[in-house]
Amino acid sequence: MMKIAVAGAGYVGLVTGVCFAEMGHHVICVDKDTSKIESMKTGVSPIFEPGLQELMRKNISAGRLEFTTDYKLAYRDRGAIFIAVGTPERLDGAADLTHIEETIKQIAGMIEQDSLIVIKSTVPVGTAEQMESMIRLFLKNDVKVEVASNPEFMSQGSAIRDTLYGDRIIIGTASEEAEILLRTIYEPFELPIVTVSRKSAELTKLAANGFLALKISYMNDIAALSEAVGADIQEIAKGMRLDGRIGSSFLNAGIGFGGSCLPKDIKALDVYARENGQELKMIKAAREVNDKQQTVLFRKAKTLLEEFHGLKIAVLGLTFKPETDDIRNAASLVNIELLLKHGAEIQAYDPTGAKKAAAVFPEGKHGEGTIAYSRTLEQALEGADVCFIFTEWEEIKSLRPALFKRLMHSPYVFDGRNLFDLQEMDDAGIKYTSIGR
Repeated sequence: MMKIAVAGAGYVGLVTGVCFAEMGHHVICVDKDTSKIESMKTGVSPIFEPGLQELMRKNISAGRLEFTTDYKLAYRDRGAIFIAVGTPERLDGAADLTHIEETIKQIAGMIEQDSLIVIKSTVPVGTAEQMESMIRLFLKNDVKVEVASNPEFMSQGSAIRDTLYGDRIIIGTASEEAEILLRTIYEPFELPIVTVSRKSAELTKLAANGFLALKISYMNDIAALSEAVGADIQEIAKGMRLDGRIGSSFLNAGIGFGGSCLPKDIKALDVYARENGQELKMIKAAREVNDKQQTVLFRKAKTLLEEFHGLKIAVLGLTFKPETDDIRNAASLVNIELLLKHGAEIQAYDPTGAKKAAAVFPEGKHGEGTIAYSRTLEQALEGADVCFIFTEWEEIKSLRPALFKRLMHSPYVFDGRNLFDLQEMDDAGIKYTSIGR
């Protein structure tokens, strides 16, 4: 088993480090955030991800997983250093490589042995080659160094499963030696390994996320057509899923995609294409559809109700998807802002995302409207005139139609995730609006 360092103990870095340790490698994760590192040393995860904290504690106890702020210690005697620092979106939509460049310079000044540097972060095409040139320029010691690409394909809420039992592992290398080393690291995972060039590996990540965004936006476009002609998008999706050429995932119509990956990656892909004289028309269309789709429920409600001022509105689900506490690019935020501007009195509930949402919209008055955060679903629904559903949490999916009728003042339900049966909601006396049905 190998000694591996992971630079950056954020979402990708922490999951990567924990999974490497679970496969038997000796891993040290390094980060400049002292409080976060001290917390992780005690086995407390700074992020909400099912199964992560349990695996952290297991591998810390087994002596395979360490955390430190000492970069020199982290990089010493490590055959491979994985870079998993953030690449935030710049104002123009391109990826900001500042953190990667800082990490590369730091590694160059500290390593004392031959090393393979592996970029795990999502980056523009050509980054591995650029960073290899940079690290060689700043090397302090006479050592051999190479930079490889190994993009991650983990989804929030299923990151452990995606890493340990994923569909494939993509490695982009420029030498047989680097390929052999990465294959050795990933051998315990027993997953298909696809070896490509570094540029192809980097573009594979962006292309994969771009295609997933296309599928979602396409289904939302078809959902609009379904409503216009009286068809049911869920029945259509059922028929499409059985076509092996299409696949069964990412065919649910709703209020679009959010999070930190798809929106950022398709913007970066669009920018990168234009910088190279290309136009990705379908990616541009996917962005436009998604931007419009995030407010489709609000527009439906506005047409039906005309006025939100003074109405009590239950908002169920704040995170961009279930099994995470991430609210980045969540449709709930866009809609909460619109509802507050129109004078709504919001009662919001989410099992994990309320704290982060409250940092954006603190409890109290906002312009013409107000917002409060409920401890339970029932509290959010109590006395509400209208209910908006933005996240398909299991506890929201398991609600019975009768509960809306019993708790709400006037049961108008606008469901952005198509969670409930149309006939059952109608039988319960609920004015129910969903997507594409």
